[in-house]
Amino acid sequence: MSSEEQKVQAEKKVEEQLVTETEAQPVVEDVTVEEVVVEDATVEVDESVARIAALEAELAKATASAAEFKDTALRAKADADNIRRRAAIDVDKAKKFALEKFANELLPVIDNMERGLLHVDKTNEALLPLIEGIELTAKSLEAALEKFGVKSVNPEGEKFNPELHQAMSMIESADVEPNTVITVMQKGYELNGRLIRPAMVMISKAAATPTPTPTIDTQA
Repeated sequence: MSSEEQKVQAEKKVEEQLVTETEAQPVVEDVTVEEVVVEDATVEVDESVARIAALEAELAKATASAAEFKDTALRAKADADNIRRRAAIDVDKAKKFALEKFANELLPVIDNMERGLLHVDKTNEALLPLIEGIELTAKSLEAALEKFGVKSVNPEGEKFNPELHQAMSMIESADVEPNTVITVMQKGYELNGRLIRPAMVMISKAAATPTPTPTIDTQA
């Protein structure tokens, strides 16, 4: 065999070997740039959705906490307002009625002066200066008490009021309506509109209807 034939055979073997290697290599599918971009965008969208969901959960939790804190703050404010209001009422009552005990101690003094004036002999000229002094003292004492909210309850001639008066007895009377105060045995007193002692009174009741005397028929 000539050298030229040998050269041709060698070239054929090389070509066959190349074909065999080419067929043995795996087939790789062509991937476009658009497909890669879409795949990356899908991954980013999924991550964004997950992040948004997490943020929404955190926002809902924060909103619930804020609502709870607001409710607690409103309750605390309401409690503080109630305490402040009750304290103001208590202080006002303390100011208005601080003199109640002191006034109750002075009322018997006025009562005794008025009883003395009722039983003193006003026809005795020697006693007139004393009587005038007692009257002025009693009036001055009542005026001083009135400056601090103490007022007398003297309901003679008025309708009986169980909230202000204490009935000691009832007397039949045809001159006035029933339940009318006929006599005030002891005046009552109020302190800034609150009763500290009821007035002791005698009230009227309807006069009993006389029973008709039965007539006797003498001609029977």
